[in-house]
Parts: sequence; C-alpha cells; structure tokens
Amino acid sequence: MRDSDPFVPVTDTIPSDPLSYAVDRRDQGVLKMVRDALSSNRTQLAFQPVVYNTDPRRVAFYEGLIRIIDPTGRPIPAHQFMPAVEATEIGREIDVEALRHGLVALRNDASLRLAVNMSARSIGYGPWRRVLDDGLARDRHIGERLILEITESSAMLMPEIVIAFMAELQDLGIAFALDDFGAGYTAFRYLRDFYFDILKIDQDFINGVHESADNQVLVEALVSIGRHFDMFTIAEGVETAEDAEFLAGVGIDCIQGFYYGPPRLSAPGYGAEHLESA
Repeated sequence: MRDSDPFVPVTDTIPSDPLSYAVDRRDQGVLKMVRDALSSNRTQLAFQPVVYNTDPRRVAFYEGLIRIIDPTGRPIPAHQFMPAVEATEIGREIDVEALRHGLVALRNDASLRLAVNMSARSIGYGPWRRVLDDGLARDRHIGERLILEITESSAMLMPEIVIAFMAELQDLGIAFALDDFGAGYTAFRYLRDFYFDILKIDQDFINGVHESADNQVLVEALVSIGRHFDMFTIAEGVETAEDAEFLAGVGIDCIQGFYYGPPRLSAPGYGAEHLESA
C-alpha cells in the first residue's frame, strides 16, 4: 500500500512512545554532529595528567581524551556523544582519530607517555590497525610509550579476542589499562587471563569516598585485587583533597581527576598561558 498510495501515513519506523521517539531524534542529531566533525577533520585530543600518589607533582603519564569540535569551535567531551555512536562504525572512526592524534603527540614529544581510549569493537577494524601499524613503522619505540585503555564493559564483549589482541601488542611494548573497573561485570577468571598492566577504578566509587563507608570498603578491595594481579592502580575522578588523602592511605598508585588537573587541549609541556580546559 505504501508504494501505491502516497496518502497512507508511514508510521512503522517511528517509535511507539514519545520518550523513545525523543531519544531516537536526539541520537540521530548526535550522529550527524559527529559525522560532520569527522568529515571536516574537527577532532582533537585533550590531555589530562595522571599523577603519582606519593608525589602529585610528578606525572606518570597523560590520558588523551578525544574531543570533537563543533562549528563554533567548542570542544565536545566524549561522554556527550560516545553512548550514541559506540556500537556504530562512527564509533570505530572516533577510535581511529583518537589513536592518530595520540601517535602524532608521541612522535612530537619523545618524553611523553600517553594513554588512548579504544573499544574492543575496534580490534578487527582495518583502518584502526593500519593507523597503529603505520605509527609503529615510523618509530618502533613509540609502542613503549603508548597505553591503550579499554573499558571493563567493552573488554567483556569479547574476552577471548581481547586477550589474544593484548598478547600480540604487548610483545611490541604497548601497555594496557582496564578502564572504569568496578562499573561492569568482569568475570575474575578473565581478569586473571587478561594481564592488564593498569587498573583504573571507576569514578563512581571514588567521588566522595572519604565519607562513604561502603565505597571505602569497595575501593580497598579493588586496590587489593589490582595488587594481587600485579597491576598498577589508578583512581579516576578525584576532585577533592579529602578523597585524595583517603586514597593515599589505602595505597593507590596514581590519581587522576580535576583536583590535580583538568583535561587541556594543548599538548603537555606548554606553559600555563597556552592551556585551555576542555
């Protein structure tokens, strides 16, 4: 009927309730915004320091956080668009851009150590692997300063594939961080098999930990797990001196968060006058 009668309304592609329709429209708008930014090369990394707990003046490494730049020049943080694109090819393209920017930064600064986020879905994505292989071919030592971060929920999508992927790249000197640990549902037998180098405790457990007895117990347990598996432990989302003090007391290795430095669009090493929060 639809082909022969133009007056029959097309309703079967529209979600049945107003909330679903609004969410769908919002996600379509996000997809278009990200697609336009990618096609116009409007992407950039913001750099956030990860500092040593024992001496916060020393930076262990930086995390490179992908930003898309809207037409007005405003940087859009990943949490505002990644949920809508993560499972799509646009999500893979975002991972490619993050890696490309990260490798350029590492090539430009031989003293830099940098973590770059990726999804387990990008493991078999040809363009992502080509960017990595090309970067390593230019400088075989870059892998020794590159950390790839995979979220706990992403790693558990395909654990066997992630394990094989990590084993291959660790032979090239690349380190791996398990991001947002505690937020997902890691099977501990996989945690043993993964051999992540770094464990980053999810910020939901960290924010306000100095006054939350429940989170204190959980953070202590997660730090103990990391120590047992010989993983470097990092607390994400530290925003107050009180939380930092508690974390120092439980033996966390490193701290990341606005208390010690927000993400900056300028590469590490620039003077403060060049830094811009992102």
